[in-house]
Amino acid sequence: MRSRNITLTLVFLVATTFVSAQVKKESKINSNVKTEKTPFVWEGANLYFLMTDRFNNGNKSNDVNYNRTKTTGKLRGFEGGDIKGITQKVDEGYFTKLGINVIWFTPVVEQIHDGVDEGTGLSYGFHGYWARDWTALDPNFGTKKELAELVKKAHAKGIRIMLDGVINHTGPVTEVDTVWPEGWVRTGPQCQYNNFENTTACTLVANLPDVKTESKEEVALPPFLVEKWKAEGRYDKEVASLDAFFKRTGYPRTPKYYIIKWLTDYITEFGIDGYRADTVKHTDESVWADFKTQCDYSFADWKKKNPTQVLDNNPFYTIAEVYNYNISNGQLFDFGDKKVNYYENGFTGMINFEFKSDAQKDYATLFSKYSNLLNNQLKEYSVLNYLSSHDDGGPFDANRQKSFESGTKLLLTPGISQVYYGDESARSLVVEGTQGDATLRSFMNWDAIKNDANTQKVQSHWQKLGQFRRNHPAVGAGVNVEISAKPYVCSRTFSRGKYSDTVVIGLDLTKGKKGIPVGAAFKEGAKVRDSYSGKMGTVANGKVVIDSEFDIVLLELRK
Repeated sequence: MRSRNITLTLVFLVATTFVSAQVKKESKINSNVKTEKTPFVWEGANLYFLMTDRFNNGNKSNDVNYNRTKTTGKLRGFEGGDIKGITQKVDEGYFTKLGINVIWFTPVVEQIHDGVDEGTGLSYGFHGYWARDWTALDPNFGTKKELAELVKKAHAKGIRIMLDGVINHTGPVTEVDTVWPEGWVRTGPQCQYNNFENTTACTLVANLPDVKTESKEEVALPPFLVEKWKAEGRYDKEVASLDAFFKRTGYPRTPKYYIIKWLTDYITEFGIDGYRADTVKHTDESVWADFKTQCDYSFADWKKKNPTQVLDNNPFYTIAEVYNYNISNGQLFDFGDKKVNYYENGFTGMINFEFKSDAQKDYATLFSKYSNLLNNQLKEYSVLNYLSSHDDGGPFDANRQKSFESGTKLLLTPGISQVYYGDESARSLVVEGTQGDATLRSFMNWDAIKNDANTQKVQSHWQKLGQFRRNHPAVGAGVNVEISAKPYVCSRTFSRGKYSDTVVIGLDLTKGKKGIPVGAAFKEGAKVRDSYSGKMGTVANGKVVIDSEFDIVLLELRK
């Protein structure tokens, strides 16, 4: 018996030594295999931007509120989309299949109750940018309970939630929506946009009262808001909360600090992960530096009070909409008489209005430009790239004839990618009978996604690319190195702390069997997978052979 045990022990030791040697050998070959869970990296996020009212109607009982029953211009009224509708799609895995890890949706605070005619027919505040009460949600969008549920369910799937914040202006004045007091807003002159002052101390358009964010004079709460809160039975609670905020911060009770307080309350209460800030260049930059300070405080406070719900140690993220900011500007935006660095005044990302024109260029030019800028002039910061949006009347592909190219360029370019709802399903951006930006804001084309084969092919392309981006921070946040000019092949490498990630991207390849050079990205003998086709391969003589029907290859080390 003892002799048999000795024999078994020797066999076990030999086997263990052999396995250990094999593990060391494989470890050496695949030295850049990821050893940690893929981290979420804001600079390489795959963000989905949707208009809350136009995406999905989860609760038809809240479709009409405040007697909003007047006839509107086409696509100028509420269509029924809401917070619950977003949550339904989170539950269904819609965003997960697209590789989305951030959802940004238009503001959901209470809007003006009536509508206004902007020359395009009557418009209601379906878009969310006409605030009446920053402390309440508009019932057309849903309830705070529903918002809390959305954040919780999104977080459970590794998806961050970004709200849209407006500090620059209130909603228009109507027969039932009064103008805010003179100490709060100006009603003229209109902006001229040729220097700093007439871009900031002015109204964007007629009848859009501009908040005096530069004011140093303290103001009392607007009488209509006091009356409203008392009628709702929450006046004392709101005033006590304001008193505590101003006592803690030492800020004067000027307009901007009230609104900063109201917006950051959503972080404290719900644990949202970021803010996209609207019309940023129309206020003094110091507004946003103060805003970020309070965002950070509220996020830390939420994490402290909800330790089991904290996703990671990422800081609160802020993205600025500075109209006409281009990545080529680097860190500065030029007003003509003044240059402002918004990255040093509260923002970690900026919306990049240049990407839709850059997307006209070839892959080599596009990828190298963005890699160079983001890893040098804009290191530690990022830009949000988009090809279509809710208010850009000149999208990259207005007629939806280049949906495959759009997906490839947007989702594989360094920076944060913004998928505008319907980009992934070729939702029409040309709607007969609409005027102005209404044509960009049709209801999501769910029927086509369900029933149309061509739409499904487009969506499948965006899903594959999106999942690759989500699974590999190197795609959006890494350094691009060209391996082959024709056909175009490049590598992306990203490292942070002990984590590292490397991928190889091949585009405009031959369909069928193809050899893809991998340069120094993968070692000889490394096992790799083409994320696009699902095919496997092994690095031999610096190449990987993939036999697929596609002209695109997305190589990752086999897990």
